[in-house]
Amino acid sequence: MTAPGFALFETAIGRCGVGWTGSGIAAVALPESSPERTRARVLRRLPGAVESVQPPQVARVVEAMVALLAGEPADLSAAVLDLAGVPDFHRQVYEVTRSIPVGSTLSYGQVASRIGAPAAAQAVGQALGANPCPIVVPCHRVLASDGSLRGFSAEGGVETKRRMLLAEGATVVAPTLF
Repeated sequence: MTAPGFALFETAIGRCGVGWTGSGIAAVALPESSPERTRARVLRRLPGAVESVQPPQVARVVEAMVALLAGEPADLSAAVLDLAGVPDFHRQVYEVTRSIPVGSTLSYGQVASRIGAPAAAQAVGQALGANPCPIVVPCHRVLASDGSLRGFSAEGGVETKRRMLLAEGATVVAPTLF
């Protein structure tokens, strides 16, 4: 890896961003309402990063993210992340979340159980809401216990989550209207 940098890239769901350090990918930003807002999201996680050409290791991960969001098979499990400053509990949540296969989902409670904290579903949701590397840490694959799409902090909210899941071939529960 190289010095801290970032780049924007086009996907089927819009322009995303990626930031990296010498230790790995430190930030991924889902599309915002403008490229400037996407850049700002990456820079909140990685202050001082310079917009530049992606090093080969990052470019391979970006290619996989683009493919995945286009509905093509892609494996992001080997992507090296720089999670400096991320709390241990969040790291445990991200590790379990990264193990969810493409096209599959788990509930917040199931993730909590897998990290040995079965009563921590709400804390799992908070950890995923703070996920610095969505797509690579596929927080969109974690759903409410009834299978509904709740709690997605990216621009577009649950609609973005739904689009990502559908691109992966996951079964998505229709929303209940009250």
